[in-house]
Amino acid sequence: MDLIVSTDALAAFCERAGRYEFVTVDTEFLRETTYWPRLCLIQVATDDEAVLIDPLAPDIRLTPFFELLANPNVTKVFHAARQDIEIFVKLTGVVPHNIFDTQIAASVCGFGDSASYDSLVRGICKVELDKSSRFTDWSARPLSEKQLSYALADVTWLRDIYRELRKQVEATRRWDWVEDELSILRSVDTYVVRPEQAWERLKMKFNRSRDLAALKVLAQWRERRAQETDQPRSRVLKDDVIAELATQRPLTPEAFEKLRAVPRGFGRSGAAGEIMALLKAVEALPKSELPVLPERYRGPSPKGAVGDLVRVLLKAVAEQHGVAARIIATSDDIDALVLDDDADVPALKGWRRKLFGDKALAIKHGRVGLVATRQGIVEFAVTRAEAAE
Repeated sequence: MDLIVSTDALAAFCERAGRYEFVTVDTEFLRETTYWPRLCLIQVATDDEAVLIDPLAPDIRLTPFFELLANPNVTKVFHAARQDIEIFVKLTGVVPHNIFDTQIAASVCGFGDSASYDSLVRGICKVELDKSSRFTDWSARPLSEKQLSYALADVTWLRDIYRELRKQVEATRRWDWVEDELSILRSVDTYVVRPEQAWERLKMKFNRSRDLAALKVLAQWRERRAQETDQPRSRVLKDDVIAELATQRPLTPEAFEKLRAVPRGFGRSGAAGEIMALLKAVEALPKSELPVLPERYRGPSPKGAVGDLVRVLLKAVAEQHGVAARIIATSDDIDALVLDDDADVPALKGWRRKLFGDKALAIKHGRVGLVATRQGIVEFAVTRAEAAE
């Protein structure tokens, strides 16, 4: 098998690959001890050859490969592309042009939500992969023949999977479904974490505006520090530490010692000094500058009967169309539409709204009911008189 370790060899391969309609791509990387993923190996295949590219080789520059990724005439086929693309966005600043994700296509073709690569190899190619090298340290050199063969299989069978799924998507006329999901992968914003927005991923709820203000500055500080020092977020501050700091807001080293989630002695560290300065600034904010807490919803709970009915509808619609329920609507989507008819969620937009969203709103407002039959769950219109009873 070919292991490319020089820029000249890489350029020659990429020149050949640029003549094909598509190439399959995968990566091996490490990120257990870093914030940014460390690229260790790139696998690429055309119809006629498959190669491994060693980005750690001392005499290689990846520029020819990045040019191939940018070629709009060649479809770049990935499976579960998000983490692979994140690496390339970090290295180049842009998303590869003309991408296709077989996991997305599989979800609209009845293979279930988040179908794994080996399950598609098994289901479509009728081959059982050897996964014994799954936990390889891909930064170690040299890699064994077994490890290299394992890595190469991630793009060789992907060629047949891509062709079959493309046929199925075309046969079912579901390209608009696939395109909606690919549009998310094509956006640079999908991969760029801005420190000022880091608090949103924590999903923490507070009853006091000053607590929320503290959460925002603490999450921003952690995200920036993790990026600058290339450490996982949890190594800078764990989520439970951020939550306790936001509510308790210690302003002296001694105050840190009274907190359960904070390591002993942390209050006298340089990091604690920075945090205290941030928290003092939060304490000094006038009420007029504090963030507004989300308005508390007073209607039916999305986890109650209405939400349950909508979830039954989702299951029925997914079964009827032979697709993964999650690609139509997530649990969060359902919660949001129960709370708000105009919720800004995918389930209330485009093809999803036609397939499911409008029916969900009709159930919410009593215009449609559900009945169990031998053929499955069936919808029926509810008259005004029935709705009033």
